[in-house]
Amino acid sequence: MDDAIQRFKAIVETSPKDELARFSLGNTYWGAGRTREARDQLKVALSLKPDWMAVAILLGKCHMELGEKKEAREVFQRALELAVCQCHEGPKEELQDLLKELD
Repeated sequence: MDDAIQRFKAIVETSPKDELARFSLGNTYWGAGRTREARDQLKVALSLKPDWMAVAILLGKCHMELGEKKEAREVFQRALELAVCQCHEGPKEELQDLLKELD
């Protein structure tokens, strides 16, 4: 896991506006249980590509795990809008469930 983190960090340092590298680093941090670092990278990835639903879902999960319910709800709501717009039924149902968990 540390090798992957170092590899993606190097890519991000070279290309800070590469949303795929930011997502990959954030996702790797998430897998390593480094939620705050994952959240920070995923925020940047989403700012670079605001219609990336998968990033929004994972970012919301980071917020949720960190106890940031307001932020999680906002991100999940936006991700739900994207799921509906992009006709993704599975993620739509997952997001509806995640939003219920926050209530």
